[in-house]
Amino acid sequence: MEEQKPKNTLDPDKWVSRYADFLFNYGISRVSDGIIVEDLIQETFLSAVKSAKNFKGEASEKTWLVSIFKRKIVDHYRKSNSKKAKFETPMNRLSEDRRNMIADGGAVEAFEYSDGDIEQEELGKVLQACILDLKGNQRRVFEMKTIQNMETEEICNELGITASNVWVLLHRARIQLKNCVSENWYNR
Repeated sequence: MEEQKPKNTLDPDKWVSRYADFLFNYGISRVSDGIIVEDLIQETFLSAVKSAKNFKGEASEKTWLVSIFKRKIVDHYRKSNSKKAKFETPMNRLSEDRRNMIADGGAVEAFEYSDGDIEQEELGKVLQACILDLKGNQRRVFEMKTIQNMETEEICNELGITASNVWVLLHRARIQLKNCVSENWYNR
């Protein structure tokens, strides 16, 4: 008769002390924004507590938490990419001349639309004003990454900042743009 291996158990009271640092270090290399990583860790622990009854004890507690955390990271990127695609669509409508003007250091003057829709023109003007309200490197990083489609490494070299700083500035710029457009467009 085979000796049965004892099953792994969960001890949620010790998760923070045992695994928070590990999850943070793992997450920061994938998300680059400490605040978001901390939120994802909290969501992981909450989700794990809610689904503790499904833990079979076949994997270690740490392995199980890491697998939940990985899913939280994937979900985060799915949400942010779907929001990004909806939010940045007007940028893709810039004519080649406008893109070149921006690449040469100019600001967005106006967005061109083939259908001439007045609402889209107004949205373009609101978005333009919101972009112009971004300060310093926040605006430069947003324009370089989003409009000029520059690689992170190029931006780092040009501005003399780290990759994580690029992502923090980009994240903050998007939040500020979202709020600005919401205040000045949606809530009219």
